Amino acid sequence: MTVETFRSLHHDRVPGDPLVLPGPWDAASARAFEDAGFPALASPSAGVAAALGYEDGQTPADEMFAAVARIARAVSVPVSADVEGGYGLPPKELVARILDTGAVGCNLEDSDSTTKALKDPQQHADWLAEIRAEAGDRLFVNARVDSFLRGVKDPGEAIARARLYVAAGADCVYPFAVPPEQLPLLREEIEGPINVAPLPGSTPVAELGRLGATRITFGPGLHQKAMAAVRKIAEELRG
Repeated sequence: MTVETFRSLHHDRVPGDPLVLPGPWDAASARAFEDAGFPALASPSAGVAAALGYEDGQTPADEMFAAVARIARAVSVPVSADVEGGYGLPPKELVARILDTGAVGCNLEDSDSTTKALKDPQQHADWLAEIRAEAGDRLFVNARVDSFLRGVKDPGEAIARARLYVAAGADCVYPFAVPPEQLPLLREEIEGPINVAPLPGSTPVAELGRLGATRITFGPGLHQKAMAAVRKIAEELRG
């Protein structure tokens, strides 16, 4: 479960063979994904929120960290945790609380979940640099870039933000909701691993890898599929 193991999974990958990280929302789903043979997992904040009865972005920090700890404790593979915007915690406390869960990585967003506004990129990069300074090499930092999500279609904005975050010490960048056709440009212009989440009914995982994705995560998608199956079971039982 070491961060070195997790970090190594992101490097020297063959195009078309991205690192696929399913997103468990509780201990049981984490074990199911581990049993299926996945080498690491990445908890989605939206999926965990739904499992705990909250809207996305509304989970109290204590409950999110407790949920991540249960996931990490249940499996023997590395776990990365989506901790949204960091819950307003100072970098030292945020890093300590992530590491206390047993997670070896984290996902950090550059927009406000309440106002939906993008954060100032330089200020966010400075904050990421503080996270890196506190964590040292103990934490794999995945910096989410929300410009596409927040309606900025120009890929130049995502590229500029990603470069700042990499320079600040991010191990990976995550241009959320990037159009697949723009991935080759981002791959050419951004140093280091790139995380992509497939859009529903969109480009297959292997093709995203060929276009430039280093790793694939799914946001709340897998939890939503699981709940669709639960609803079907419920309807059959009711019938």
